[in-house]
Amino acid sequence: MSGTTIEPRANAEQPPSGDDHAFLGHPRGLLTLSGLEVWERFSFLGMQAILVLFFVATVQDGGLGMADGTAASIAAAYGTLVYLLSVAGGWLADRILGSYRAVLWGGILIAIGHYAMAVPTAGMTWAGLGLISAGTGLLKPNVSAMVGKLYRTEDERRDAGFALYYMAINIGAFLGPLVTGWLGEHASWHAAFSAAAVGMTLGLVQYVAGRRHLAGRKHAAEFALAPEPMRRAVRLMIVGALVVAVLAVALSLAGRLTIGRFADVLTVLSVIAPVVYFVVMFRSLRVTAEERGRLRPYLVLFLASVFFNFILFQAYSTMILLASTNADTSILGFTFPTGWYASALGAFEVALAPVVAAVWIRMGHRQPHASNKIAIGVILGGLSFLLMVLPTSGHSGADYRMAAWWIVGSYLLLGLGDILVETSGLSASTKLAPRAFASQTLALWFLSLALANGIQTQTVKLYGQVSHSAYFGVNGAIAVVAGLAVVAAAPWLRRTMYPVH
Repeated sequence: MSGTTIEPRANAEQPPSGDDHAFLGHPRGLLTLSGLEVWERFSFLGMQAILVLFFVATVQDGGLGMADGTAASIAAAYGTLVYLLSVAGGWLADRILGSYRAVLWGGILIAIGHYAMAVPTAGMTWAGLGLISAGTGLLKPNVSAMVGKLYRTEDERRDAGFALYYMAINIGAFLGPLVTGWLGEHASWHAAFSAAAVGMTLGLVQYVAGRRHLAGRKHAAEFALAPEPMRRAVRLMIVGALVVAVLAVALSLAGRLTIGRFADVLTVLSVIAPVVYFVVMFRSLRVTAEERGRLRPYLVLFLASVFFNFILFQAYSTMILLASTNADTSILGFTFPTGWYASALGAFEVALAPVVAAVWIRMGHRQPHASNKIAIGVILGGLSFLLMVLPTSGHSGADYRMAAWWIVGSYLLLGLGDILVETSGLSASTKLAPRAFASQTLALWFLSLALANGIQTQTVKLYGQVSHSAYFGVNGAIAVVAGLAVVAAAPWLRRTMYPVH
């Protein structure tokens, strides 16, 4: 990547100047991008909230009949694939498509994938998951990069803007599981998947309608490849995709490529990919010495994100499985589908994100350093799992039912932690990113999510094999220790992360 010829283009245009304070004191483009993510998260997390339940449901009930540990592992492998592909998505935006088109085509692939999953066959389910993975890999890193482009580096509204953005997209995270959870329990799993498809379609409509308010909306990539290298890259991608597809089909038909083996391959790739990518960026001639210096503390933030997201993604796997077997599905006499537990996480983030944004604005320069915000978030993530030790200790079997408030309380801690880690992490990524790797650095942040899922793909196999208290207790303790380690490194991080505050 570092040896590729690149033509810088003057297309990093800013939104219309009159838009700068049009949305709650922020650029109007923040409303357009937040609106897209509302529907993307509605579709993605609405589907993910019921995915593990669909996997473990019996064939007679329309599911795939998997064991709990296997279902959680496959769900984690799916998440690994989604975020591994974000690397390709970031590169395509930087070098070929440009941010606007990368996000647009990503959304189209996501919608097609959800429509495919609405077809009640196993083959269409797996095809749909593949399309959603590719589309999310295109969309996620680039829409976040587009948010960063709405602000100058020194603009103190940036962290607050990311907090508002995160609040808005979690409206989708709240509503999605409500709709899909109800449909999955009262209609069918595939009816729920179709609702996710409609949501993504609505997101695309409003994204195209509001494109004039966005920075990076021209068709050419800001650091586009020269014509001949671009043609070579496109040919290589097409041939590579065909070779991989043919090889996968052949191995599958021969019985050599099982879902379990595919998950293991993804785990290995999730470890290799970030190592290779950091090496490429550190050695690239297009990265200045100053930018290289800021990549070192970024590595610490990357690892902190891995520890936190290892916990976070289990909100949609092991926590949902625990809720389905050992938690009440009623509060104050109201009975609800198990998938609705996932909505609690989105609800807390919607409620808490504006509070966090207001606090940061009020504190100004006195607010905690970005590394400390992330460290606190990691600790809260660990505590959310440690909390589950209390109701699960001394209990086993499917007959035991804990009060719903235990899981709701765990999601409260996890939601606040997610706001701190992701908003500060995404904001820091846009500031620390080498200029020639703008979208790709956001993709690298999403590689931390891939690595978290990759590790989880293997560890969740222990779920159901050890006691619930031991499972949640050990995982939670590791996250707390990781957060404390980042706190200890704070003095060095403050010195090396300038201009990040």
